[in-house]
Amino acid sequence: MHLLASRLRRLPPSCGPVRLIGVDGHAGSGKSTFAGQLADALDGAPVLHLDDIASHDELFGWTGRLLDEVIAPLGRGERAYYAPYDWHTRRFGPPRPLPPAPVILLEGVGAGRRALRPHLAQLLWMEVSREESWARGRSRDGAEQREFWDGWVVAERRHFAEDPSRPFADLLVRQCQKGYETTPGPAETVGPDRSVTHGDGPAPMC
Repeated sequence: MHLLASRLRRLPPSCGPVRLIGVDGHAGSGKSTFAGQLADALDGAPVLHLDDIASHDELFGWTGRLLDEVIAPLGRGERAYYAPYDWHTRRFGPPRPLPPAPVILLEGVGAGRRALRPHLAQLLWMEVSREESWARGRSRDGAEQREFWDGWVVAERRHFAEDPSRPFADLLVRQCQKGYETTPGPAETVGPDRSVTHGDGPAPMC
């Protein structure tokens, strides 16, 4: 993890003075846990969870707010403010500050979407199949969230069909028995003039 952190620190800034690192993958693939460990290896780098940006009414329709509230001010080297969403009360909370740190992790489904990639220094994809990821997520959230998950699965399928992330990932992240393994992602073979037709299916696990 520390080798990866060192590599990310050496990247050129991508959003003003910030190296914005996207951590994408299917819901339940372990993005939050991985991002937390990576943030620790980066000496406490801030983590912006897209669960705080999305809402019941906008599972994937939050791009404009993220660009206006977070990306634009960080790009100017200014402190950003965003209102985190509470999934229990279904309300947005008071604004939360996000200063322009050297490295910021953007974690969540859709972190590698088309509108955000120009602002990312690197895109990491959690290499877990959608079926396994969704099974993990359903188990984690329990029966009370069953209806939500039924709707989420449909929405996530549609999102990645229209705006896939994995084909543009710089690194694939696989969880192993001890820690994580990273390998070069599909982006290394995708040029600016090449179209991508493959989807978000995973390669073999370690």
